Amino acid sequence: MSLAPGRKAELIKTYGTKAGDTGSPEVQVAILSERITTLTDHFKAHVKDNHSRRGLLKMVSQRRQLLDYLKRTDETRYKTIIEKLGIRR
Repeated sequence: MSLAPGRKAELIKTYGTKAGDTGSPEVQVAILSERITTLTDHFKAHVKDNHSRRGLLKMVSQRRQLLDYLKRTDETRYKTIIEKLGIRR
């Protein structure tokens, strides 16, 4: 499940530090969070879709690694992105 280009551009604009910023951890975490919520809704209807579930687990672990990196390097950026996205930690 991929994001619509308009929604992805909106996330980049919201969480990016400058125009066209797609590489910062905040943007990557926001995009992954959006894809995770989309897949979570998908699994409510398609319970036996185990192939996509594996992709979901990979995305969750990738988001976790990015958040751990942010926590290690800049605690304030980590806390703001957690609050903005409403991620439990």
